[in-house]
Amino acid sequence: MGSELSLIDLVAQSGLVVKLVLLLLLLASILSWAAIFDRARVLRQARSTADAFEQKFWSGGDLSALYRDLGQEERRLTGLPLIFRNGFKEYVRLRKVTPNDLQGLILGAERSMRVALSREVDRLETNLPFLATVGSTSPYIGLFGTVWGTMHAFQALGNMQQTTLALVGPGMSEALITTAVGLLAAIPAVVAYNRYASQVERLHNRYEEFMEEFSILLQRQGRG
Repeated sequence: MGSELSLIDLVAQSGLVVKLVLLLLLLASILSWAAIFDRARVLRQARSTADAFEQKFWSGGDLSALYRDLGQEERRLTGLPLIFRNGFKEYVRLRKVTPNDLQGLILGAERSMRVALSREVDRLETNLPFLATVGSTSPYIGLFGTVWGTMHAFQALGNMQQTTLALVGPGMSEALITTAVGLLAAIPAVVAYNRYASQVERLHNRYEEFMEEFSILLQRQGRG
């Protein structure tokens, strides 16, 4: 309990700049944890949606029926269902206009799927740049607070005739708190960013593989 009060006392006795640095780091940490939990939910949902859709898609059912079923919840579609519906919708539209141009049909469907893919990846990557920023800048912000606090501590000691460890210790401890808080804010953000960026990349590759397989399926359907 005493160490906790000692830490609180050090923060309370710190200068205005150090307090502002600590407040900024605390805010960055809170926002980064909110982003971490949000991305965990979104990416978990994206994987679950992809698993469920691929099971339906490769079950051998009618693609037109699947397309109509997805139309009932079009505004809520994300991930593979959204990519499929956009591609098949464009394929059906172009087939009514130029039914004999199979290559044009496939290219049109692929373009539509590419647009949906780009938007989906952007959605999955939301908040990742923020996590990267917190992870890369927090240690330096904390270091700035440490340097400033150290300068302030030594300036205060300059007026004293005799300097002891007991006099220097509190000022240095106060200054080093900002470095510790900076690392506490940065480490989870860096770990989460690396983990989620890898997951987004895997989902991106999975979506692209589906698009290629779906394009081949449309070609076979067009020739048939």
